[in-house]
Amino acid sequence: MRKRTRARECALKILYGIDITGDSAEASLDNFWQSQEIEDSGVQEFANDLVKGVLENLDKIDKEIAKSAANWQLKRMAVIDRNILRIATFELLFAQDIPPKVSINEAVDLAKRFGDVDSGRFVNGILDKINKTFCQDKQSK
Repeated sequence: MRKRTRARECALKILYGIDITGDSAEASLDNFWQSQEIEDSGVQEFANDLVKGVLENLDKIDKEIAKSAANWQLKRMAVIDRNILRIATFELLFAQDIPPKVSINEAVDLAKRFGDVDSGRFVNGILDKINKTFCQDKQSK
C-alpha cells in the first residue's frame, strides 16, 4: 500500500474515533499512534496533517459537503462516509499539491473498503459536485 493511501486510512480511523468518542484530537492522535506499528514517519506526518487540517477547517468543510449533498443532512450520513468526505474535501479545498482526481479516487477507494455497498458512488457524487463548484469558483476569481 502506498504511503499516502496508508496515511489517509489512518486519518480516517482517527477521525472516526473522534466522531464516535468525542475525544480531543491530541488524545485521539496519541492513542492511535501508540497502538500502531508504522515504520515510515511520512505516513504518520501526512495522517496528522490531514486530521488537524480537517478539524481546523471543519465548519467550512462541512458547509461544502452539505451544499453538495442534496437531500442529505450531514449528521444523518454514515460516520465513515462523512469522514471520508471530510478528508477529501479538505484536500480539494486546501491541499494545492494534490490533484483533485487523486483525492477523489482515494476517497472512493476508502469508501469501497470501509463503507457499505453504495458508499463509493455516494462519495464520488458529492466530491464531484464539490470539485466542480470549487473549480468554477476559482476560475471566476
